[in-house]
Amino acid sequence: MESVLGPDYDNTHRAFLQALLAHSTLTFEEAQPILAAIFNAAGAHESVLRPEQVTEDDFRRYMDVASDAASLFDYEVRSITHQVTKQRLYALVNTQSDPQTQLATTYSAEELAFIKRLLDGIFDKYNTPRMEVLAVTEMQAIKFARPARHRQSLVDAEDAAQVDRGLKHSEVEAVMRSLVEGGWLEKSHEGFYAATPRVLLELRPWLVETYNDPDAEAGEWQRVKFCEACKDIVTVGLRCAEPNCTLRLHDICQDAFWRTQRSRECPRCQREWTGDRYMGERAVTMTEAYQRGRRRSGGRRSTLADHVIRQEGMEDDAEDDEDSS
Repeated sequence: MESVLGPDYDNTHRAFLQALLAHSTLTFEEAQPILAAIFNAAGAHESVLRPEQVTEDDFRRYMDVASDAASLFDYEVRSITHQVTKQRLYALVNTQSDPQTQLATTYSAEELAFIKRLLDGIFDKYNTPRMEVLAVTEMQAIKFARPARHRQSLVDAEDAAQVDRGLKHSEVEAVMRSLVEGGWLEKSHEGFYAATPRVLLELRPWLVETYNDPDAEAGEWQRVKFCEACKDIVTVGLRCAEPNCTLRLHDICQDAFWRTQRSRECPRCQREWTGDRYMGERAVTMTEAYQRGRRRSGGRRSTLADHVIRQEGMEDDAEDDEDSS
């Protein structure tokens, strides 16, 4: 590898690359103690270097070298801003794989099938023009434990041995915990599970290919949406008050975006931007029905989201009856 990367690639770069591989994502602040430990072990400074003394230039330099090294194995370093915390996150991304390939070494075939159904729930079922939730509750996730019955009925008897039997509820809970621990899902205070920045970084091409219509016309609603300001995928943010308008903004992008505009009118549809139409779990939790139900229940959230979503027609009783039978 030294002959390809040059003589300046040394053990400190190898150590940093290993640290990057060990983390699903890494911020500059998280990298400071790692780099300080690497520099101190290598004796790169006359005195012991404290984490706060590691500069952003140090970080960028080592990140660039790590990206060059990883490119030999179809990996690259990509970055994204966390939609809620505003932190800049960096990750090694496999440029040649899909979710099944990346997760196959960790999960069984039945678990992978469940994860695909879970992603369908996040980016399809609970993501409609009327309500772009792009997240699921644990109760909703459990409904994906087994494939839909009508799909199972289409399988020939000779293929019965390969039928996806689904997961038990306890197995779903274990997989959900594992996905959170592995950096694939985030669980919010309100109990919603959503895709992490790691998912949006690593699976961006696959998400667009899987859930968006390549033949859709400009301005037509798509399941995977992009922020008008930064052009990154947006799953937590704001939407135009005009139901048919497709302009979306990250919360963290809107202030800078509107400073570049002459007015607070949507540049696509010219309707006034109200700032109170949401993407993500707030599409549920900021509704009057959710807030009213929370007050009545003393703040308990376990079934409120499911009730509101059912009211919005994203679930129906017939489906619930089938799942529970």
